[in-house]
Amino acid sequence: MKKKILSLTLILAMAASVLAGCGGASASGSDTFKIGGIGPTTGGAAVYGIAVRNAAELAIKEVNAAGGINGYQVEYKFEDDELDNEKSLNAYNTLKDWGMNLMIGCVTSGCCTAVAAESSKDNMFQLTPSGSSTDCTAGNDNVFQVCFSDPNQGIGAADYIGQNGLATKVAIIYDSSDVYSSGIYEKFVAEAASQPFEIVSAEAFTADSKTDFSVQLQKASDAGADLVFLPIYYTEASLILTQANTMGYAPKFFGCDGLDGILGVENFDPSLAEGVMLLTPFAADAEDAATQKFVSDYKAAYGEIPNQFAADAYDAIYIIKAAAEKANATPADSVADLGTKMENAMREITVDGLTGAAMSWDAEGAVNKAPKAMQIVNGNYSLIQ
Repeated sequence: MKKKILSLTLILAMAASVLAGCGGASASGSDTFKIGGIGPTTGGAAVYGIAVRNAAELAIKEVNAAGGINGYQVEYKFEDDELDNEKSLNAYNTLKDWGMNLMIGCVTSGCCTAVAAESSKDNMFQLTPSGSSTDCTAGNDNVFQVCFSDPNQGIGAADYIGQNGLATKVAIIYDSSDVYSSGIYEKFVAEAASQPFEIVSAEAFTADSKTDFSVQLQKASDAGADLVFLPIYYTEASLILTQANTMGYAPKFFGCDGLDGILGVENFDPSLAEGVMLLTPFAADAEDAATQKFVSDYKAAYGEIPNQFAADAYDAIYIIKAAAEKANATPADSVADLGTKMENAMREITVDGLTGAAMSWDAEGAVNKAPKAMQIVNGNYSLIQ
């Protein structure tokens, strides 16, 4: 009888231990916050993903050196999605297996939207530094943005061109197969109706036809467009600038944050980007102390000047820190409970960052901040004063 009682006691103790493990220290069994990141570090949009990965890493090192988040250290793991939705989903599951309880990403809008459909089921807190489509946050209470949304970029671009008298006739070349590009295009066209310029040509391309832009450029030239608006990514923009130069067409070119990175495109003559303007939340040549320190530290760590994707990612880590501290979050919280705490805190905090002062978030997860205008001058991104 004593042996049976002893055996039963051991079984109950083991069961209690298992239950404690299920609801104990954290979803990962760790006493650290585990931040996972997803974005392209290879392929055509690698400039974006590498910048996000590096800047988040830099910020996390600073946070850990200063005592962590609520006294807990932060671990960080970043997965390459190659700008592919399916690979983004695979990366998300890989990071979940690793024990991720907070997420930064995805870097691009399409991948972010695909992953958000899954992260919302887990109530995994997801903060995207650069996924600007409203589809990223639509119906997903767990997803928030650091970059300003596509509608704001489209409206802001039209307003800036009109208010500064940059053109009288505008052509648009956009990617109708991409949510980022088509979203900005639609809002730009709507806002342009109230601006003192005319849209004389609007030509689309798709993911299957993004190497030859001669038809789109010829239509813009024939229509007399003195400015071409490019709500697209830098790889395609570099081809457009090259082909426009070949045909002798030299309008002004104006884009949004997707053009950031064009100076680093392989085999592209950066002199062709001279004078290109774009809206962005960050300028590396800004004179404030925070920007200067970030640029200096980033350059020392990674050997190059950071772009706005890096600045957004750097801000993202400090936004996560501010929300977690507001929520009194710990790694002992389950992923779902941590998500709820973070979601509530995000709608209460304001954060001063590199990419915006007193940033706040609305009910849809969109950030409230203003864009800045930059121009490429002497091979560098320069803030337009």
